Amino acid sequence: MTDQQHATLTSVLHRAPEWIRHDLLAKEPGVRQRAEEALAAMIAAVLRSDTDVGRAPR
Repeated sequence: MTDQQHATLTSVLHRAPEWIRHDLLAKEPGVRQRAEEALAAMIAAVLRSDTDVGRAPR
């Protein structure tokens, strides 16, 4: 992992909404899964936008 990728992921985690942080600690598997999926989507969006930088438009 590059320093830039690490900084990007750290930034996403710092911006995670409070409900995600709370629900990641939930005992109910469904609640935890929803938070995990939301956080994964946030990370994927940022990583996708990072890889799209510098690419020629399609």
